[in-house]
Amino acid sequence: MNSAYRNIKRIAIRTFGTIVCLILFSYTFGSSRNKNEGDPQKRYTILGLGDSITEGGTNFQSYLFPLWEKLFTKGYFFEFIGPNSSQCRIGTLNCAGFSEKSSEFLDTHIDSIYRKYPADIVLLHSGHNHHDSEKPIAGIVAANKSIIRKIREINPNVKILVAQVITSGKLPKYSYIPTLNRHIAKMVKQLNSNNVLLVNQAKRFNWQKYTVNDKEHPNAAGAEKIASVWFNAMKKIMTPPKEAFKPLIISYKKLDSDDLKLHVFKPNGIKKGEKRPAIIYFFGGGWSVGTPLQFYRECVYYAEKGMIAITAEYRISYIHKTTPFESIEDAKDAIRWLRKNADQLDIDPDRIAAAGASAGGHLAAATGILKGTRARKTDVNFKPNLLLLYYPVIDNSANGYGTEEMKKKYMEISPLHNIDSTAPPTLFILGTKDPLIPINIAEEFKKKMESLGGYCELHLYEGAGHPIFFYSKPLTDDFYNIRKESDAFLLKHGFLKNQ
Repeated sequence: MNSAYRNIKRIAIRTFGTIVCLILFSYTFGSSRNKNEGDPQKRYTILGLGDSITEGGTNFQSYLFPLWEKLFTKGYFFEFIGPNSSQCRIGTLNCAGFSEKSSEFLDTHIDSIYRKYPADIVLLHSGHNHHDSEKPIAGIVAANKSIIRKIREINPNVKILVAQVITSGKLPKYSYIPTLNRHIAKMVKQLNSNNVLLVNQAKRFNWQKYTVNDKEHPNAAGAEKIASVWFNAMKKIMTPPKEAFKPLIISYKKLDSDDLKLHVFKPNGIKKGEKRPAIIYFFGGGWSVGTPLQFYRECVYYAEKGMIAITAEYRISYIHKTTPFESIEDAKDAIRWLRKNADQLDIDPDRIAAAGASAGGHLAAATGILKGTRARKTDVNFKPNLLLLYYPVIDNSANGYGTEEMKKKYMEISPLHNIDSTAPPTLFILGTKDPLIPINIAEEFKKKMESLGGYCELHLYEGAGHPIFFYSKPLTDDFYNIRKESDAFLLKHGFLKNQ
């Protein structure tokens, strides 16, 4: 199925660059956000195993991202692993999905795959890529049984969730699937193992509703349904998380196809009429990919410290086919909306900080520095009162970073070239080995700010790259140092109380 997909992925990687992929991984995987960081809960590695229904394609979706969203928001610590990758709105998620390949192919290669990627949980969805005329059921069942045996020989403690595969309207090719699913159920029952569990993905999977035009591959609703079935099964075998994320999700901007949303975390104990300082985060990802979930950890942390903490959705090219210019307009509109609705959210409209990392740092800087706080006289001011910029893209000139269109119009979009005396006080954090933002550009930014009477703290992290730390790995001293410097900066400017 969809043999061109890998070529598309290679093009995407070349287009956005390896650095962008690293940025995404730095924010996508769950990690400890407990008050007691010394007592982390169990982290799981997960291997999605199957064909293109697992891997995804150019005109259909994998279940991996909606499953990632469900696990992340419920507070699980996990990582998807595997030799291949599935393109999605957060960049890529690793898996062992092989387009156009059968169960027999997986059986031939599973020993080497699983030895390299010995996941705690395997999600096996395999049974397509045959034709009914082949009478393939016995071979598929034998291959799946062999896959399970080989995995368990390597890791007896593995949990293997075996799917009764989704149905298809591509007939007569897939006429065998209902019978295959009965045999898969019988196989799992015969194995009689607490570590091998049956998951009925076929139940209530209506291909007319849940597949794209080829009647086989899942559409967005189909991917969501598959993810929900996996998630409900996984909850039974995973240690319950200590705490789930529970943001208030509010629409701030209507588009033709959907709405853009703010994910709001509010502190406990706000009194009627009380106004709290706010911080709004913009995720990284090259203006192309990313999700507001990337800053959930920071939002929880600052909500616990008494702030209204928000992480914003904005248009990205992967979803909306837009440019960074539209992303900037969305960032401006997000802050306008917060000010206009400050009373509703208990926000002090004169104490709004904008923060972000990489391209998200560019958006935060743009809201604070670009000219024209009001497109119309009736518009609400979008300029934040404070900026926290983590390895931000600030130079979009020919020698800076950005798309060709950005470089052509850099005077409209480059924070470095638009600094004036109204720029908010700024915290700027950068690694000395950052390949995208040279130290001299950060120093020039600080010098310009100060020459115009502004305030800029520049903190350089020796040897750190882009990003400075990875959420997918154990938290480093750099993470805690950035948090401390952010706390001190917010405290200095009256956004935090001395706790």
